[in-house]
Amino acid sequence: VLTTDTPVSVGQARRLACNAGVLPAVLGANSAILNLGRSRRLFDRYQRIALAIRDRGCVFVGCERPAAWTEAHHIIAWHDGGPTNVDQGCLLCSFHHHLIHQGQWAVVIAPDGTPEIIPPARIDPDQAPIRHQRFKPRRE
Repeated sequence: VLTTDTPVSVGQARRLACNAGVLPAVLGANSAILNLGRSRRLFDRYQRIALAIRDRGCVFVGCERPAAWTEAHHIIAWHDGGPTNVDQGCLLCSFHHHLIHQGQWAVVIAPDGTPEIIPPARIDPDQAPIRHQRFKPRRE
């Protein structure tokens, strides 16, 4: 609602905020910022906490490095326009983070929000996504 008590749509509010130079941020519990868009390159403390809760460690298949030993990775590289958002980030240990940035392996986020690893074609010609064991349903 404007100061004139005129209601505005979400789209209009976004345009007004953009024109005013307001930086978009999505807030989680206790007003913790989860999505920063392009306003900041590095993931902040609250985003890292959210990633640690979701990923529980390095998401590379077979890696058991805990969240405390990982780095936050942009699924779409920052230099390619990738946002600093939890839903577009994941945790990787330093070794696997460097491996991903070498370009043959990739990380994607599945429709259910789970990070998946895409192997190079030389390993899997179909390049089928692979989930870390911790994301697979437990058998009873």
